[in-house]
Amino acid sequence: MSPTPRPTVVLVHGAFADASGYARVIPELTAAGLEVVAPAVPNRGLVDDAAYISSVIRAVDGPVVLVGHSYGGAVITVAGAEENVRALVYLAGYALEEGESLGGLQGRFPDSGLADALRYTPFPAVGSEDPGTDVSVAVDRFPELFAADVEPGLAAVLAVSQRPLAARAFSEAAPVAAWRTKPSWGLVAGADRTINPEVERYGYRRAGMTTVEVDSSHLVMLARPMAVAELILEAVRSTAA
Repeated sequence: MSPTPRPTVVLVHGAFADASGYARVIPELTAAGLEVVAPAVPNRGLVDDAAYISSVIRAVDGPVVLVGHSYGGAVITVAGAEENVRALVYLAGYALEEGESLGGLQGRFPDSGLADALRYTPFPAVGSEDPGTDVSVAVDRFPELFAADVEPGLAAVLAVSQRPLAARAFSEAAPVAAWRTKPSWGLVAGADRTINPEVERYGYRRAGMTTVEVDSSHLVMLARPMAVAELILEAVRSTAA
């Protein structure tokens, strides 16, 4: 019997960030001999973003362990339905149910404090006379809300290099919930001030995930990279079972 091929790890970032948020996790994964892909998510809407990540997954020759941080959790909930996805890993993320939106899940719980720090900016929407709306975080509030335990200099850079999220992403419903058919792991960031940790706990519990909790800010990949890498490696090891 030929050995099970090692999966490629696809790392999906969230709103107000980019793939550089995985800069401290990627070396841990590559040192373990894994192939890693960390695409730039368009952040234009849940359905469109999931379609793009699905195309990235289909381009991988072999099995995939799909990882999503924050809004990226919603994206992998949909894109994770791709046939070659073997496992899902949520990092301080939204594990949506089929037919549920970010706003719908978030609205079940008290706000984290992020709402009053959001800023809204119009952008030209191709093919429409009406502009779209970009959502970002006030630069002076970003470090405390996202990165309280990340080096202040790095947090300041991240604050001014945000990748905004189109507002429609908050109201789009997930057409599928891949965690229903794929083994899943979830990390709760216990000191999260961007997403109420109860949102994370609820979504993971509902999905029956293997869950760990880490005392970390929202940017757990930068604050606690070893804990994140170990959870991903656990999911990778499960694919060989």
